[in-house]
Amino acid sequence: MMLLSEVARREGLFDWVATHVVNLAQGSPRRLFALVYLVGTVTTIFLSNDATAVVLTPAVFAAARRAKADPMPLLYICAFVANAASFVLPISNPANLVLYGSRMPALGEWLAHFALPSVASIACTFVMLRMTQRHALRGRCASGLPVLPLTGGARIALAGIAVTAVALMAVSMMDRPLGLPTAVAGCVTAACVLYRDRAACVPIVREISWSVLPLVAGLFVLVEALDRNGAVRSLAGLLRAWTASGEQAAAAASGIALASNLVNNLPAGLIASSTIGAAHSPQTVIGAILIGVDLGPNLSVTGSLATILWLAAIRREGQRVGFGEFLAVGVCVMLPALVAALVTRLTLGA
Repeated sequence: MMLLSEVARREGLFDWVATHVVNLAQGSPRRLFALVYLVGTVTTIFLSNDATAVVLTPAVFAAARRAKADPMPLLYICAFVANAASFVLPISNPANLVLYGSRMPALGEWLAHFALPSVASIACTFVMLRMTQRHALRGRCASGLPVLPLTGGARIALAGIAVTAVALMAVSMMDRPLGLPTAVAGCVTAACVLYRDRAACVPIVREISWSVLPLVAGLFVLVEALDRNGAVRSLAGLLRAWTASGEQAAAAASGIALASNLVNNLPAGLIASSTIGAAHSPQTVIGAILIGVDLGPNLSVTGSLATILWLAAIRREGQRVGFGEFLAVGVCVMLPALVAALVTRLTLGA
């Protein structure tokens, strides 16, 4: 995904998309906010939350720059909707695959359990984020920008992203791992672009955020160490004793949501997956915990890989967001959305 994003950014695809979005907003920052939120929701659902952070963030920054609008309300969308819409489909968040593992339900069953909670999460996140950013969305922004034609490289990048979305949907339906098709799509797209412009190789490789990879690897090593030291067995016993009712399942999910911000949601999901398997938890508990793992990271900028990738993307554009600044928004946005999604899921029952 990072490779696809860098190729698309370099070839001007994001600037082209940004121009169209800005023109659709017709000079209204509030309409621009809603359009970006809609695009972010669709990107998260069909390409994953990491794609929203990596692929959409540069496009949104370009849109804000072209619209002469405050970029932060639009950039916050990329961070928050990446988690809020990440349990619509199994492929919407790698943490879903980590949590369920070999116990992944069929697509119809998944939608029966998570479609309505996702609607609650997405809608509540929009309302709360829009409220926190209302002052920055006043006034007017630019419109009527000239649209330049797509270059050959940008067309290749757009095709690569589209093929990746289709491939992810297909392999998800076949219960296959998602990493290989994503990697193949990124490499093939980059190879096609580099065939046209060999001088782009070094800049593309240099701009990828390689530092994220050892960070994620270290988190998984930490989880394995906890498993070997018996922490998972102890947690399984606590989970069995603690989740006898829906209210306790919601409490467990809330605890997981907060834990995701301490250790990141991927290792939290791994720990939760092992614990759920050992505790033989019912579907209601598993669903509540998944919502906590997926939505909880909206509290802080360290909560998920998507928000870490988002932070790297905006820093590359020269934008800075402090931990406390993100936390202040996260408290207002995440907590109501978590309550809304959990209540909806527990109301549906098993």
